[in-house]
Amino acid sequence: MTTATFKYIDQSTYQGKPWSKVDGPGTSFALKDHQRTVTSLRGQEDQFSTENSGFAVYNHPANEKSFTEDSAIRNGYYAEVESMLRSRLPGKVKKVVIFDHTIRRRDKNSPRQPVQQVHVDQTPGAAVARVRRHLPEEEAEELLKGRYAIINVWRPIANPATDFPLAVVDWRSTFPSDFIAVDLLYPSRPDAYKNDDDRGREKLPDEDTLQSKEGYEAKGETFAVAPREGHRFYYVKDMRPEEVMLLKCFDSAGEGERLGKKGLAVRTPHTAFVDPQTPESAPGRQSIE
Repeated sequence: MTTATFKYIDQSTYQGKPWSKVDGPGTSFALKDHQRTVTSLRGQEDQFSTENSGFAVYNHPANEKSFTEDSAIRNGYYAEVESMLRSRLPGKVKKVVIFDHTIRRRDKNSPRQPVQQVHVDQTPGAAVARVRRHLPEEEAEELLKGRYAIINVWRPIANPATDFPLAVVDWRSTFPSDFIAVDLLYPSRPDAYKNDDDRGREKLPDEDTLQSKEGYEAKGETFAVAPREGHRFYYVKDMRPEEVMLLKCFDSAGEGERLGKKGLAVRTPHTAFVDPQTPESAPGRQSIE
């Protein structure tokens, strides 16, 4: 166990619905540092699951190692991820749809940096929109009648994630009032109606326009998380490339949802953070999710 700084949304710094930009640090709100204890999952991984805490860690090596070729990721790693989800998630998985991936390499010249803010990737509304976006209308509406979930599959690349490791918050230590909906803004593009895949089109932000929404449109919705003393943080110290973490973004069968089951995790807040135990010589974090 160690003590670290975690960045939460500062609710006193914005008016109206908050927003953030997908391609950089531009937001309508500020973050505030809070000190919290964070516990390593090493040796107790089997006590946590996507059902009870909202996350799970497995030793599950991938055949893909470099993650430098988009075609190799889509044609090879996607199939590996689907197979893993079918074998690791409880119950019978009817359908798996992998809708995108993000690679983060900690380099000042990269637009996709580790996110240092406690957050959740999708709101319930964004989860529904994802189902409708990636499946034929009739199939989507049928699937939305039953249980569906969005799972983030997170893995280090090349070296252990010692630098800027990923921390998760046990869902059981959260309350519904902790979650604040945030519009996720994407750059407006004239060809968006033909191709709405923005990966690879991100650019480093213009410092002069960070606080402006001009040239952007809301195409997603995430949750920021309000600070709470009782949040229980965990991480996998020096998480290795052969290890994988499953983080639940949304579950329609989670407690409080339409098909809600008491005690079933709905979502997992998470964030990159600075581990004070990280040596200066640690290589920059690389990861795929």
